[in-house]
Order: sequence, then structure tokens, then C-alpha cells
Amino acid sequence: MDSDGKEIYRAILSAKDRLLGKANVTPVMSSRTLNRLVGGEVFLKCENFQRIGAFKFRGAFNAISRLSDEEKSSGVITYSSGNHAQAVALVGRLLGVSTTVVMPDNAPQIKRAATEAYGADVVAYNPEEKTREEIAGTLQADRGFSMIPPYDHPDVIAGQGTAALEMMNEVKSLDMLLVPCGGGGLLSGSVIAAKGVNPACRVIGVEPELADDATRSFRTGTLHTVKNPPTIADGTRTPSLGKMTFPLVLKYVDDMQTVSESEIIEAVKFLFYRMKLVVEPSGALGVAALLSGKVAPEGRAGVIISGGNIDGPTMTRILNS
Repeated sequence: MDSDGKEIYRAILSAKDRLLGKANVTPVMSSRTLNRLVGGEVFLKCENFQRIGAFKFRGAFNAISRLSDEEKSSGVITYSSGNHAQAVALVGRLLGVSTTVVMPDNAPQIKRAATEAYGADVVAYNPEEKTREEIAGTLQADRGFSMIPPYDHPDVIAGQGTAALEMMNEVKSLDMLLVPCGGGGLLSGSVIAAKGVNPACRVIGVEPELADDATRSFRTGTLHTVKNPPTIADGTRTPSLGKMTFPLVLKYVDDMQTVSESEIIEAVKFLFYRMKLVVEPSGALGVAALLSGKVAPEGRAGVIISGGNIDGPTMTRILNS
């Protein structure tokens, strides 16, 4: 790993210490049935058991806790379809920092309700008319907030990397790690953490076919954008990788793969029925890649299950499909 990667790895180690006693050390689970179906040994890092039900708590806490007292007193703003919104709101409550969240009006109701319950001021918008970045930027300029974006921020990336770091330290000698990809914060942090522990570990990002901007960006070396993709995996509806995450993905990730909507649904159903895990579609992408045969496990394969925030009607539709 080059000097840039080593610097980020040190930031991930520092984030691990900062999160000690604040974030949950989430369980790693396995399934003989899953191993048999995919023909390998698979371990799942279950961030659906993280605070707010997703890995996003890690990055939000790491980033907000590093603000100065003056910045904290001015409040923070972010934009998110749900999980990062909840994370920022909860961290704000824990640290006594006021929070404002710009959220699309079609975000899952369970995520908006939780964000508001944690005390955030939610500003809804129509994604067909404006971008969340524009709205958040205007509010930041008007009110002096500190911006904590959902993925394109060094402290957010370092915080997200602690999930993979925990897994690499618990499950020795992982040969492969599959990571969901939206804006690339989790993938960027995970690949640095994984290769910091085991440089030979092969890291693969997974995203929906309908939201394949990162895969196309990875394959061409040119940043691609997919606006408002109609995927069930709402956590991956980010239009593109960020200014920070794009070069990190290009430099360190070994491969990118996509999965179809039906493959995502089958993975959610498998995790629910066979492993008794409630996982949102975005969190099931790695398992979908394995079950569909898009990715063949090499040796001991790890999968980041990124979250479990799925509302009842969506889960009902999936289970009845």
C-alpha cells in the first residue's frame, strides 16, 4: 500500500479507538447452507445490528466528534435518503449538536421517522426538481452549519472502514471481501482497512445493475453518473462516486460487479428465511453477488451486510414475490 493508503489506514485505526464504547462491535455470522450454495466459506459482518441499524453510525460519529467546539455549536447539516440521516441525527443527540437533514420526499418512511425521532430537523425535497447538494449547500451558507456529507469526507470514510477492520481482525486470513457500493464511502474505507491487515485480500464492490455508475466508472476510469436510479436498493441511489471516493476505488478496489433487482430480492429473502436476518436491499448486495454466481468465493470470503432498515410494506412485497 502506498503512502496515501497508509495515511488513511492510520485514520481508520484512530477512528476505531474513537468509536470504542460508542459503536456496536457487530457480530460475524455464517451459514452452512450459504456455504454449500455458493461453494465456499462465507462470513457476514452484520452491520444491521449497528446503532441506527446500519454502518453509517461509524462515519457520522467519527466525523462529528472531530469538529471543534465552535463548529459543534453552529450545528451540522447533511443530505441522505435515510441511514446517514439517522446516524447524523443520533450522533447529534449524543454529542449535543443540532442537526439538519435534507431528505428526498420519497425516502422510506421508517428512515424519515427515525431521523425525526432522534431530533433532527428534516428538510424534504423533490429529487425530480432539485438536488440535495444544492439545497444543503444553500442552507449551510445561510446558517453557518458544518457539512457532514454521507460519503465524500475523510473522517466519514475512516469511520466506515472500522467495520471491515473489525471483521479482518476477527476472521483471520480472509481472502476476499465483498462490499456494497453507493457513494463509495464504505467501499473506500473497507478496501483500505482490508488491505491494511492483509494486502493479499481481494476486495470487490457490488452495486445494482440499475445504479451501476460506480462499476462503469471503475471499468472506464471516467466518472459516470446515474440520477435517481429506480432500484429497490435505496441506499445506493447516489448519483455517482465522490471526488474522494472515486480515486480511492480506482486505486485500491480489485473489481466491481452488479446484480439485478431479482437477485437482490432473492438475497433479502434468503437472509430472512434461512439466516433469520432482517437486511435491507442495499445491505444484501454482496450476498446477491454470491448466490447469483456473479462472484465465486475464493478461499474465505467476507461480506459486509451494510444495514437492516427496511420498512414493513417493502419487506412484505419482497417476501411475497
